[in-house]
Amino acid sequence: MILSRIQPRPILLEALPLLLIALGVAIVLAVGGYLWLSGVAVSAALFVLWFFRNPERTIPSEQKSVVSPADGKVVEVSRVFESRLLNGEAIKIGIFMSPLDVHVNRIPYGGKVLTIQHQPGRFLSAFKADAAIENEQNVVLLEIPTGQRILFVQIAGVLARRIVYWIHEGEQVQTGQRFGMIKFGSRMDLYLPTNTKICVKPSEKVKAGTTLMGVLQ
Repeated sequence: MILSRIQPRPILLEALPLLLIALGVAIVLAVGGYLWLSGVAVSAALFVLWFFRNPERTIPSEQKSVVSPADGKVVEVSRVFESRLLNGEAIKIGIFMSPLDVHVNRIPYGGKVLTIQHQPGRFLSAFKADAAIENEQNVVLLEIPTGQRILFVQIAGVLARRIVYWIHEGEQVQTGQRFGMIKFGSRMDLYLPTNTKICVKPSEKVKAGTTLMGVLQ
């Protein structure tokens, strides 16, 4: 896990090491006469730039609106008992992030960060139900102004081996604020109060900071 500064740049600085490696390999291959392999390395460099893109988003201003913390596809909407930090029932929304999605994560609702908890684990496919429990993950507990609590979890997947966050415990955060990313495909789980009006359903595509996930009651 990496702790870094919030980065409102079009391309995240985390791309730089991978970009330099890919370009270096491309140059070496080109000098050695392996032009088609050099082209593959250049393509890899372009993919790195595209993967680490960091677009601006228009954040909804309506009160009580919970926005998506991640780009991807909704794979689960269910009522569960969350025993780690909420210690009670909640509505769980699971979002699968493919390598093609924007991977910058955003705060779903403004409030105070109470806890950031890192859990080492496995790297199962993010589609598997066990991934939410067994995989490497970063859990963030947020208390909103009404006193209600929201939990959101960055979960590593088969390719996603590095979780990045740019917030710390005790910090006041805003709806739609960038807070981290998971590199190369992953999952984000969002836990909301049980009386929340849910606005998404399984298989629906969502975008971080813009898609309305639910309305708090």
